[in-house]
Amino acid sequence: MLNKFFWPIFLMVLMCQNVHAQLPDFTALVKDQGSAVVNISTTQKAPDAENPTAEQQLPPDLPPEMEELFKHFFNGQGDGFVPRETKSLGSGFIISKDGYILTNHHVVKNADEIVVKFSDRRELLAKLVGSDARTDVALLKVEADDLPTLNMGSPEKLQVGEWVLAIGSPFGFEQSVTAGIVSAKGRSLPGGNYVPFIQTDVAINPGNSGGPLFNMDGKVVGINSQIYSRTGGFMGLSFAIPIDVVMNVVEQIKTSGKVSRGWLGVQIQDVTRELAESFGMKRPHGALVSKVIPGGPSEKAGLQIGDIITEFNGQIIETSSELPPLVGVSPVNQKSTVRIIRQGDEKTVPVTIGLLPDEDEKIAEIKPEPKPSNRLGITVLDLTAEQRQKLEMPKNGVLVQSVGKGPGADAGVIRGDVILRIQNNVVSDAADFDKIVKNLPAGKSVAVLIQRQGSPIFLALKLDK
Repeated sequence: MLNKFFWPIFLMVLMCQNVHAQLPDFTALVKDQGSAVVNISTTQKAPDAENPTAEQQLPPDLPPEMEELFKHFFNGQGDGFVPRETKSLGSGFIISKDGYILTNHHVVKNADEIVVKFSDRRELLAKLVGSDARTDVALLKVEADDLPTLNMGSPEKLQVGEWVLAIGSPFGFEQSVTAGIVSAKGRSLPGGNYVPFIQTDVAINPGNSGGPLFNMDGKVVGINSQIYSRTGGFMGLSFAIPIDVVMNVVEQIKTSGKVSRGWLGVQIQDVTRELAESFGMKRPHGALVSKVIPGGPSEKAGLQIGDIITEFNGQIIETSSELPPLVGVSPVNQKSTVRIIRQGDEKTVPVTIGLLPDEDEKIAEIKPEPKPSNRLGITVLDLTAEQRQKLEMPKNGVLVQSVGKGPGADAGVIRGDVILRIQNNVVSDAADFDKIVKNLPAGKSVAVLIQRQGSPIFLALKLDK
């Protein structure tokens, strides 16, 4: 009778012990590494303003996850309240004994004063050595000696599903520890074209920005930078900048005071299933070239609109987001090899990498007159000389004046788009457009290149049979 009850209980105890043994223990990691994580607070003097709104009181270009934190500092004051200064909180970590500290660019952007608080309660003023908005990395320096430091790990060796840990100051609660797993690698986010983000489910909130992401060996694999949230709080989607990207930026800031990146001189987009069909591809992959910048490296190398980049320096490109980080770390003025698909044929093109310009191209808006084209359900018209000059399109393109029901609307064409080419046919004017459209095949996807608000985009259009 005893055996009948004893063995099930004994087995349950063993199972519980086994599960407990499989869960990670972070206590030693936090004890060994926590002293090198710091709290960062900044002060920015607010400009004088008359009757500002609540939104105008917030610092410009404030990351969404920090808005509620900044509002907290206003103490619920009304719209007429004008703060003498604005404050922000973030995290950082020490990378050298003589006082170099890493954090996010957005944590210290436009700061008039940066204060670093250490785990031993010391507070020191920090100097901004340099920062890079494109990767959201900033390097600070404090005057101190023999500081605790962190060791850098390898994001490349990081595995999806692996345990990771963050230490930071969410909402000002210093030395807060949260843990989770790596959800994905190589994520592309808006405004982060040169960063293959590490996605995790580690709880990150305002104030965690700039803090370290550790692997289980206690080495830093990333800097916690962003969250995806519909509420302003943590929703299980956190993103960290890989530490190898960060250290490349740090080295450039230390040696030259600025960050230089490689540049192909093209604008690209993903290849959808419909576009793959229109280009005769068996499956969608690669980065589709929607624009070649005049005078850029790609134009000099002979790359064309409609080319699909499938490899860069031997590395396969499955999605367009994989290309910019590879190009960005490529040495300027050195040869790289680009594998492309052009009208069904594969080619290898040597390209001399250029230097990424500081400013993005800006295009003015236009307002022209209509000319009908009924087969697609849209109306187009010729561009004036002035409009072509504003759009930097000296020869080709027609402007979409209106879009009704039909294949054009179904493909996503909207008023104000400039149609540059249809399949492999360059559209020179409205008459040329009508001629090309008249001869389009029915029941088959056709690639249409448009320019929208200064950016070229391929759309897949299909006429009914």
